[in-house]
Amino acid sequence: MHSAVLAKNAIAACLLPPGLFLLLMTIGLILLTRKPRLGRSLIAAGILSLTILSMPVIEKRLLRMIEPPALTTIPANTVAIVCLGGGKRFAAYDQPEGETINNATLARLRYTAQIAKQSQLPVLVTGGKPLGGISEAVLMAKILREEFNTPVRWVESESVDTQENASLSARLLGKNAKIVLITEAAHMQRAQMAFENTGFRVTAAATDYANQEPLSILSFMPKAAALNRSSFALHELLGMLWHRLRA
Repeated sequence: MHSAVLAKNAIAACLLPPGLFLLLMTIGLILLTRKPRLGRSLIAAGILSLTILSMPVIEKRLLRMIEPPALTTIPANTVAIVCLGGGKRFAAYDQPEGETINNATLARLRYTAQIAKQSQLPVLVTGGKPLGGISEAVLMAKILREEFNTPVRWVESESVDTQENASLSARLLGKNAKIVLITEAAHMQRAQMAFENTGFRVTAAATDYANQEPLSILSFMPKAAALNRSSFALHELLGMLWHRLRA
């Protein structure tokens, strides 16, 4: 495993739910004997925060803060479609390679194939192997060609994060290239910032929007899936803040 990726993921686990609030509760338990009031406050804050972020109504509000509008038109002089990898599965026992892309990446590839067939633009796929195994981009290109009947012109298979997706794609396309960028809706704003900071002129083509179910009593019932998506939304918001600070 790439050491920098390991360190970054460890830090993120401590800064985002549920890790952040579990850490708060652990500190609260340690402080119970010495500073009982502070200890109880930390435990209560952790439990309350986890409960709130586990509510679908909160998860959907967080996602709506970062999901952009859908693609309407592709500008003239666009030179390529760039599809970002979104992870893979190692335990793909049903596949000959033993590995395959995850559902998030599959949704991106489906949209990439759709846009490529409509626009006739060439495709670049980008995604490395930060956890080892086969590069995401290699798997993505194979699936686009064999399952979606969509050719892939460029395969960038060394990047380990969104910033490297941008910088290494620039080596293939040129920094000032006008592109259509495809990724998950909740990831789009941060990805677009990374590519534009690298010099690309980006048209956002978001996919895999969060499901907006009608408001009901179930919207306020804590769910593990809602906590996972809330954590993802907060991860993206922190990433956007980091990009702005760096810029």
